[in-house]
Amino acid sequence: GYHLTKIKKGELGKFSKIVEEFVELQDAEKQKDKILMLCELSDLLGAIESYVEQTHNLTLQDLISFSNKTKAAFKEGSR
Repeated sequence: GYHLTKIKKGELGKFSKIVEEFVELQDAEKQKDKILMLCELSDLLGAIESYVEQTHNLTLQDLISFSNKTKAAFKEGSR
């Protein structure tokens, strides 16, 4: 496979899938494989998207919107 270490598989829509994709990203970074890192970042976004949809009935866009609010607050120096 692509990874040097054995990585426990998670279940899509569950937090365990986010953990799996993050560990795969760590492995890709350890390998210094930029293409694999981008692939794992994409997979991580997909895992987060499924998790928030199934667990919180939200969308990835909802998270992005809140992230933008947080960025603006830090830029302004207040939350």
